[in-house]
Amino acid sequence: MTKTILITGSTDGIGLETAKLLVSEGHGVLLHGRNPTKLEAAAKTLSALPGSVASYVADLSRMTDVVSLAQAVAENHATLDVLINNAGVFKTPDTVTLDGLDVRFSVNAIAPYLLTQQLRPLLPTSGRIVNVSSAAQSPVNLEALTGRVQLTEAFTAYAQSKLALTMWSRSLALSPLGDGLTIIAVNPGSMLGSKMVKEGFGVAGGDLRIGADILNRAALADEFAAASGQYFDNDKGQFSSPHPDALDPQKCQKVVDAIETILEDIKHRSCIKKVWVC
Repeated sequence: MTKTILITGSTDGIGLETAKLLVSEGHGVLLHGRNPTKLEAAAKTLSALPGSVASYVADLSRMTDVVSLAQAVAENHATLDVLINNAGVFKTPDTVTLDGLDVRFSVNAIAPYLLTQQLRPLLPTSGRIVNVSSAAQSPVNLEALTGRVQLTEAFTAYAQSKLALTMWSRSLALSPLGDGLTIIAVNPGSMLGSKMVKEGFGVAGGDLRIGADILNRAALADEFAAASGQYFDNDKGQFSSPHPDALDPQKCQKVVDAIETILEDIKHRSCIKKVWVC
């Protein structure tokens, strides 16, 4: 049975490689990117494959764009079987968003949370959320998450944002809001040859198909159907324990509460400017 699957950050790297794999299997893939030119090129690359492709432009560092993305998807698709939150930022010259947040936290943790919440009505009880985490996970500084403190070191911000993503994945999976969904955090493999790795570490990196294969399995395979709330470490090739903070319900709830507070504040300001449907 073919599925409808949204992959954020699917104009290059693991996202595009995953899209190729899924479209080649006949699935309908919704591509997302920030750059319209790159998005068009990715769609053209996939157009000759058996499945179908649709394209959506959004800057995930802007929460109003995230809401618009969800609205556009809902207007064109009655259901969504899988959401793969793949888009990520590591090194960037512009570390602060228009909302005054660290861009790594915004794109890597907050935007996926908001997009998941916005698209929840489209997901059936068999739906899956696959959150692309990382082996790099560091304790979350809530002051940095909320933008009150700036982190100057890129790896620190990235590692904290990936733990924040992993923490809310588990928290949401175990909450009533996650009832019926399969929500999984996945480390697709360390140092694979994405643009992020090449620019961030100056190395070619490993085969992107390693990451694409595990995201394909997480999205579709029966082995992941009953794994909601778990973390899969593809470096080890198995379900594993994430950072201990992700197993602490109180710490996870604090991260969720901080994200909810951030989003409520942005929503309030956006409603005043009439750029968010309230």
